[in-house]
Amino acid sequence: MSVLMVNESADFSTLKELLGVTDGNLASHTKALELENYIAIEKQFIGKKPNTSYRATKEGRKAFQDHINALEKLIQKR
Repeated sequence: MSVLMVNESADFSTLKELLGVTDGNLASHTKALELENYIAIEKQFIGKKPNTSYRATKEGRKAFQDHINALEKLIQKR
């Protein structure tokens, strides 16, 4: 989610490289985020190659910011 918070969108290859995860791991995590409506997935062809891109939804951005705020509250309590 952090990658999608600072970028309008990112494709599968970019996310895989930045996060250092396997295809299966990335696919399962993006599917879970999509089911919660935190990300939108767009599939298209660029030339003859399939391309999957991801973007954070409004709900996803809010959930991520709420998570960061909760973490900051935990840090402040120390």
